Amino acid sequence: MFSFSDQNGFCGRRCVWVNGPVIVGAGPSGLAVSACLKEQGIPFVVIERSDCIASLWQKRTYDRLKLHLPKKFCQLPKLEFPEEYPEYPSKKQFIAYLENYAQKFDIKPQFNECVQSAKYDDACHLWRVITVSTNGSTQSETEYICQMLVVASGENAEGVVPEIDGLKDFTGEVIHAKDYKSGEKYAGKKVLVVGCGNSGMELSLDLSNHNAKPSMVVRSSVHVLPREIMGKSTFDLATMLMKWLPLWLVDNILLILTWFILGDTQKYGIKRPSLGPLTLKNHHGKTPVLDIGTLERIRSGDIDVVGGIKRFNHTSVELVNGETLDIDSVVLATGYSSNVPYWLQETEFFAKNGFPKTPFPNGWKGKCGLYASGFTRRGLAGASADAIKISQDIAKVWKKELNHKKQKVPSHRRCISTF
Repeated sequence: MFSFSDQNGFCGRRCVWVNGPVIVGAGPSGLAVSACLKEQGIPFVVIERSDCIASLWQKRTYDRLKLHLPKKFCQLPKLEFPEEYPEYPSKKQFIAYLENYAQKFDIKPQFNECVQSAKYDDACHLWRVITVSTNGSTQSETEYICQMLVVASGENAEGVVPEIDGLKDFTGEVIHAKDYKSGEKYAGKKVLVVGCGNSGMELSLDLSNHNAKPSMVVRSSVHVLPREIMGKSTFDLATMLMKWLPLWLVDNILLILTWFILGDTQKYGIKRPSLGPLTLKNHHGKTPVLDIGTLERIRSGDIDVVGGIKRFNHTSVELVNGETLDIDSVVLATGYSSNVPYWLQETEFFAKNGFPKTPFPNGWKGKCGLYASGFTRRGLAGASADAIKISQDIAKVWKKELNHKKQKVPSHRRCISTF
């Protein structure tokens, strides 16, 4: 990698030639690709808009968060979790693992650089990635020029804030789940949690643990499964069964076992989708909720389940069934989205929703040296699988071009270069 200043002084932009791929994002997906490339001796540059690796985990997750799946399904390539880690590592433990991962493979991202645009130059057959650096009070632009671009900015780059009638008029606190840390400050308060995915369920449980009075909005159907069945991870059990049985049968087995363990969730206002949990995940990317105690609090009445929202008022919320609830605060557990469409000027490989158009397992490679890591809707295991495929593909291209360059150099020049 080398850089030079723009001779025309356009916005003081600095131009950088990258002798290898540019990786956008220093989360688990970007780190995994970087480590795999590092082991093959391929140079790269990682661009990260925040000031740290895994900023989603470090800055936009709640304190009580733990990995939802056993650690063996969440480790990145080339490095296992420490043996002393529990089956479900905590947020702090996972961050420590990622920091150790970056240190082990000597991954040093370009921090505080936010990608403004990335576009393929057809004339030059190169990618042009323009970033804005906000380091302190100064702001500058950098243009990275490369032959390969790895999009690893993640499925959960931005929090989704829905437009709900009257929400702007509500006088209490309104935050997105990404800004929620702990239920400690909500003790004694009536909190409306909008959303019933894993985040909505866990935040409701955390609020209840801190003596708040949470009401959870369950607008659509959702699968709630126990995190473990007969002492074994539900995900692990499903993975094992799918080796021998068809998907529909595994779905039915999981639902029967879930009914024995959790009972009929519909009695508590949580309807199940018509499609099975694994079928729904594979076809629509909707992840089932793994229960870690929330359902028990719902049964006891500590967490109230309510239907859809009609509108907000100054100090209350009106539900679609006509009921009105007085509330103090609102937590929007309404999910996250990819931000790829905002900066990647490409429409053939990526769809408008920021995900590859090609379904799993082939959505990791586009044209003209474009790659996508971590957009499988299959968590850290999917990101790791992408990283291995991407690094192997880049290595083939890299070695092919290297051999081509060597063939162009006269033999006596090649001998001189070895000294």
